[in-house]
Amino acid sequence: MTLEISSRDSNTKVILLSEDDWARYRDIRLAALAHDESAFGGNYDSESEFTESTWRQKASQYVGILAVIDGADCGFMTVENLKGDFGATCWVGSCWVDPKFRQRGVLRSLFSFVDSLADQRNWGVQGLGVWVDNSGAISAYENIGFEKMGEPQESSRKAGMFYQRMIRSVKEAS
Repeated sequence: MTLEISSRDSNTKVILLSEDDWARYRDIRLAALAHDESAFGGNYDSESEFTESTWRQKASQYVGILAVIDGADCGFMTVENLKGDFGATCWVGSCWVDPKFRQRGVLRSLFSFVDSLADQRNWGVQGLGVWVDNSGAISAYENIGFEKMGEPQESSRKAGMFYQRMIRSVKEAS
C-alpha cells in the first residue's frame, strides 16, 4: 500500500514494507543507528552483522513503514499491535527521519499514513517510548498530538537509561 502526501516543503510517498523489502528496511535502520544510535535501544555494530535471514524475520515481525522523497528513503517506523499501557492498541518503534529531510513534514506524513490505516489495523491509540533526554523527539511527538503518560521507565536494553511513554489517539490527533 502506498500513500502520496503533500507537505509544506515536499511530496512524500509513504509505503508499507514487506519481507521482500528487507534490504531497504536494513539500510534505513542502519542509517538511523549510524547517525543517531543514542536514540535507539539497538546498536550499529551488532545490527550491521545481521544476516539476510535476520533482516527478513524483522521485516515480517513488525509492520515497517517507509517515507520516500524524490526516490530517497528518508523516514521510517515500525508498528506492532498490542494491548499496551494507557489503552495503546499499537506500539510505534524505530521511528527516525534522516536529518537531511527533517523539518519537511516527514514525521507527520508517516503518522498520517498510520492514521489512515487505524480503523483497519486497530492502530487507533498509538504508544511509543522516547529517551527522557531526547527533547527534540519529545517536542516533535507532542507537535503531532502525543502526550507524556506515566513516569519514566528504566530501559531493559540500556542500563541506567530511562524512556518516557507517550500516547496519541487518532481521533484526538486529527
